[in-house]
Amino acid sequence: MNLDEQGLRDLLSRVVDPNTGKDLVRDKSLRKLRVDASEVSIDIELGYPARSQVPVIRALIEAAIQPHAGSRRISLHIGQRIVAHAPAGATRPLPGVRNILAVASGKGGVGKSTTAVNLALALSAEGARVGMLDADVYGPSQPMMLGVSGKPETRDGKLMEPLLGHGLQVNSIGFLVGADTPMVWRGPMATQALEQLIRDTRWDDLDYLVVDMPPGTGDIHLTLAQRIPVTGAVIVTTPQDIALIDARKGLKMFEKVGIPVLGIVENMAMHRCSQCGHVEHIFGEGGGAAMAGDYKVPYLGGLPLDIRIREQADAGQPTVVAEPRGELAGLYLGIARRIAIAVAAQAVSHAGKFPSIVVQNT
Repeated sequence: MNLDEQGLRDLLSRVVDPNTGKDLVRDKSLRKLRVDASEVSIDIELGYPARSQVPVIRALIEAAIQPHAGSRRISLHIGQRIVAHAPAGATRPLPGVRNILAVASGKGGVGKSTTAVNLALALSAEGARVGMLDADVYGPSQPMMLGVSGKPETRDGKLMEPLLGHGLQVNSIGFLVGADTPMVWRGPMATQALEQLIRDTRWDDLDYLVVDMPPGTGDIHLTLAQRIPVTGAVIVTTPQDIALIDARKGLKMFEKVGIPVLGIVENMAMHRCSQCGHVEHIFGEGGGAAMAGDYKVPYLGGLPLDIRIREQADAGQPTVVAEPRGELAGLYLGIARRIAIAVAAQAVSHAGKFPSIVVQNT
């Protein structure tokens, strides 16, 4: 094969990204290519964070090109660029944040907060800039899970600086009140507090802001949907029927307010005995996948009921940072990658890129 630029493009059109299932040309990941007498130069730009996947994609590209490159040197650069995607509704953009991901459950006690923090850390581990907003005004848990304490500072007397935990920018009502102080607030006060937490925090150039939602489908959820540009929602459930009932309500709520549901995560899907290896489906089997099929949304994956996940979160060292190369962290990384790919498939948002028009007397 006489390799020229068109021939190189044809070769790359046969290389399929194993994460998206699309070839690099059709997926618009190919940004530049050049062929001369001494070098084959290729620039690939992925639309999702994929630090752990770069070696895999590199090997696929090199295997496709090497037999046709002859004595030419192969110069291959694989990067990533995460852009803002169209949020639901016409709410104004959140400064410093490209995409907002709501992690919800409908029912409490299904491990939503633990799942949310590990997914946020997984996105960060894959190379994204990530923030975590603890939206559970009545029962904040992210300060403990991330091992972060203290009060947010302010530089200008207006905006709060987020605290940092394992590389995440974090804010929570838990930083502003005592750990044993009950939030005896009516709905309007809670929703106002949430909006202030989101908009009065100086988020710094985030690819994703992960919002750990409270249980239920009440005022806080409606406030988030109507006033904040949420890119998409992730529903966390267990296989148990009683959890699925509320998870379905949560999913329908996001559908009604026009927020795309990016998929369903089934937590506590099974338990493997640490002594004998026997697997039991303590809370039932296949409920999350069945729900995903019923509503035609992606099934993002299942997570086991494992004592290490609970112990590590309680210690302020969630699984993804406690055992970054472990099997459990790998599950979170895979689910986070699928979420990011679902976001990247949405329409690009141009909100905030147009100049403001001001009419004044002169």
